[in-house]
Amino acid sequence: MKIFPDAILTAVLGYGVVFVGLILLMAVIAITGKVMSRKKKETPAAAPAAGQSAAAPAPAKAAGPTAPGSAGQIALHGVSEKDAALIMAIVAQKLGKPLNELRFKSIKEVK
Repeated sequence: MKIFPDAILTAVLGYGVVFVGLILLMAVIAITGKVMSRKKKETPAAAPAAGQSAAAPAPAKAAGPTAPGSAGQIALHGVSEKDAALIMAIVAQKLGKPLNELRFKSIKEVK
């Protein structure tokens, strides 16, 4: 009977094709990731002109005492305080938890 060796050969070739496909997919994802991270690095901030010093960054707000039940400070990136408050309220409502049990570290607008 020649059926058993044919079945083994078919299984081995099938597994080989699947693994080669997975390796190619990993390579495509890695290359895409490197291209996307390179695009982020290609947009540096404008350098100051010759003879001009770079402006110092704005000082951060002094960290004062937090309100009772709050989880501390939150970093806002391109989002107004009103929009951040709305986002936090929506997330708390969707999760069914009180806002003071959630901790938001930062909110960033995705463009």
